[in-house]
Amino acid sequence: MVGNWKMHGRIGDNATLLTEVAAGASALQKGVSVGVCVPCPYLAQSQALLSGSVVRWGIQDVSAHTGGAFTGEVAAQMAADFGVTYAIVGHSERRAYHLESPELVASKAQRAIEAGLTPILCVGETLEEREAGTTEQVIGTQLEAVLSTLTEEQAAGIVVAYEPVWAIGTGKTARPGQAQDVHAFLRRKLLEKGATVANVPLLYGGSVKPENAEELFGQKDIDGGLIGGASLQSKEFLAICRAAQTVTH
Repeated sequence: MVGNWKMHGRIGDNATLLTEVAAGASALQKGVSVGVCVPCPYLAQSQALLSGSVVRWGIQDVSAHTGGAFTGEVAAQMAADFGVTYAIVGHSERRAYHLESPELVASKAQRAIEAGLTPILCVGETLEEREAGTTEQVIGTQLEAVLSTLTEEQAAGIVVAYEPVWAIGTGKTARPGQAQDVHAFLRRKLLEKGATVANVPLLYGGSVKPENAEELFGQKDIDGGLIGGASLQSKEFLAICRAAQTVTH
């Protein structure tokens, strides 16, 4: 279970949220891993407040470069200096608002791996693409662009998050069966890379709430969630985490 704060947070509010999440996560059963991906300015705060807890922290994006004259960019190794575990790459908002190509996302995933971080690779289709029946083609291209640049060992260490663009922050959620169909397709594509790769965690993201979490996570190939807005409220986020611990595949 990974929370994506997006561009939200203030020092004081963060302290309360992180402390509450850490306390709540400590009471979860084994088998449910919890993480939060925070804006870059709050990596040091996350490290200070979460070190020693069961909650891991991550960054929401990394540069495709290791260093150099790239004003405003953050290298994966810089994030690693703050004890980061996860790096989100290819989020739909980056693909849409910053025109990130599948090839650029692949480079970012490589830089994250080289820095010892676990990439959370986001894939997903727009409403227009779903209605046109090209969901598998779109997300297959997004996934293959990354897998083709990785060894089987590297690919086995990533996380993949399916986020239908039409369900992110809209209040709409893919029906459990719809989400499962896409996750099953992703699992098959991962298997083509190798047997160990087929076991990578597959997360679902897109207006996940405590009310729908258990049914979503109960699907065979949905291993957890990448949670947006609900991760900004400890009560909501922890309720979703508790829903996950009730599910067995």
